[in-house]
Amino acid sequence: MAPSSSGLWAGLKRLVSGPDYPPVMVRLPWRRLDVLAPGLAGLALIGVTIATAQFLADSRGLPTLSSVLIATMSVLPVLFLLPRPLWAWRIMFLGALFGTFNQGDDVWPWSPVQVMVILLVLLVVGARVDRPVLVWMALFTLIPVWLFVGPDNVGGITVLFVVVAAVAEVIGRIARSRSSLSEQLAEQSEVSELEKARRTVLEERTRIAREMHDVVAHHMSMIAVQAETAPYRLPDLPESARAEFTSMATAARQALTDMRRLLGVLRSEDSERLIAPQPGLDDIPELVGAARRAGVNATLDVAEGEPPSEPVGLAAYRIVQEALANASRHAPGSAVRVEIRPWTTDLSLRVHNGPPSAPPESTQGEGHGIAGMRERVTLLGGEFTSGPTADGGFVVAVRFPHAPPGAGGDA
Repeated sequence: MAPSSSGLWAGLKRLVSGPDYPPVMVRLPWRRLDVLAPGLAGLALIGVTIATAQFLADSRGLPTLSSVLIATMSVLPVLFLLPRPLWAWRIMFLGALFGTFNQGDDVWPWSPVQVMVILLVLLVVGARVDRPVLVWMALFTLIPVWLFVGPDNVGGITVLFVVVAAVAEVIGRIARSRSSLSEQLAEQSEVSELEKARRTVLEERTRIAREMHDVVAHHMSMIAVQAETAPYRLPDLPESARAEFTSMATAARQALTDMRRLLGVLRSEDSERLIAPQPGLDDIPELVGAARRAGVNATLDVAEGEPPSEPVGLAAYRIVQEALANASRHAPGSAVRVEIRPWTTDLSLRVHNGPPSAPPESTQGEGHGIAGMRERVTLLGGEFTSGPTADGGFVVAVRFPHAPPGAGGDA
C-alpha cells in the first residue's frame, strides 16, 4: 500500500531533520572477538580512508587536503550505519554531492569505495526505515546520479539504485515480520507460563479444599448431628441443656455454611465466586448474640457512623469472631466487651475480656489466631495491637482505614 500524502510529508521531515532510529547492537559469538571487533574495524576504516585518499590524489590530481576530506566523507557513513542510520545517509548524501571533483569520463563519478558505501547505506538504512522515509531517501539518492552521471549510463545506474531500494524494502519487511512474530511468541510463552502457574495454584487450592472437606467439615457435621439429636437421644435432659445443645447445633451449622462457602471459593476457577455475599459489620450483632447463647458473657457497643467498605466490614467481622472464640477458650467465664466506632475516615474496633473465672482450655500462647488477625489488618493498611491488660484480661484493638489499599478481602 502506497504511503499517504501526510505520511510522505512526515517521512520527508524525519529524513531531513527528524529523530533517528534506535541503535542496533551486534553481539559476536566469541567474547574475545566481540571485544576486539571495534578496534579492528576502526583500523580497517582508517586503512580504507588512506587508500581512498591516495586513489583520489593519483587518479584525479586533487590536493592532499581535498583528497583526505573527500575520502573521510566517503568512509564516515559506515561508522553511523548501526547506531545512527539517518545520519549515515545524510553524510553519505553530502559525500555523493561533493565527492565528484575532477571526475573524468568514468561510468561512476565517484571512487570505488564511495560507490560501495553509497549502495551499502542505501541497502542497510533502507531496510531499517519506514516506507515514507525510504521513498524520499531513494529519491534524494538519485539526485547526484542525475546530476553527475553521463547520459549513456544514467538510466542503468538509476535502475540499480531503485532495485537496491526495493530490495531494502523487502528485507525490512521480512525483518519486521520476524520481529513481530518473535514478540508474539514471547507473549504467548509468557501467557503459557502464567496459565501454568495459575493451574498449579488451582490444583493446590483444590487439594487444600479436599483436605478441609475430609477432615474439618466431616467433624463439624458430626458435631452438628450429635447436638441436634441429643434432646431425642437423652429425653431426661433439662430445658437449659436442650437450649445449650440447640445453640451448639446452630453454631455448628453456621460453621459448616461458612466452610462450604470457603471450599467453593477454593475449588472455583471463576473469579466471580470470590464476590459472593460475605458477612460484614451489620452481622456482628448476630455474631455476639450467638456467642451469648453459647455461654459467653459478651456485650456489644456500636456507635453510629460512616459505614466502611466491604473488605473492611468482612475483616472486622472475622476479627470479632476470632476474638470471641479466643475469649471463650482462654478466659472462660470472663466478661467480653466489643466496641465498634465507625469514624469518618476509619473504623476503630476493640475487644476486651476480663480475667478468666475458670481454668482456660489451653495455655499454649496465641497460636495462629492473633497472627491471622494481624495479617488481615496489615493487608488492609490498618493498625493492630493486642496484649494483656492491667486487670489480668486481654485486649485486641484495631484501626481500619475506610479505603483499604488495593481491592478485596479474603473469606
